Amino acid sequence: MTEFVTLALSLAAGLLLGAFFFGGLWWTVVMGLASPNPALWFLGSTVLRMAVLLAGLALIGRDDWRRWSLCLLGIVLARMAVKQWTRPSAAPTDMAEGQARHAS
Repeated sequence: MTEFVTLALSLAAGLLLGAFFFGGLWWTVVMGLASPNPALWFLGSTVLRMAVLLAGLALIGRDDWRRWSLCLLGIVLARMAVKQWTRPSAAPTDMAEGQARHAS
């Protein structure tokens, strides 16, 4: 496998690991807030997400700092993407509606 392909795969793996980690965090918050026992959701999710992330980093990075760097870059990019996709919808900005709600 050429060096370029190896580095590109490291970036792609970082994107997948980041999507799993931060997507799982978002899903955990949603499920934990609706659960009668949220501590189990948060604890279990944290252990699982960290185990997968650390194992993936160790497997991908091994002994090459460039693979580590690209994998970490992929994780950061995935964090930005998940943050964008899970953003709540914006509140209405219509002035007439806002004034009608707050009229005395």
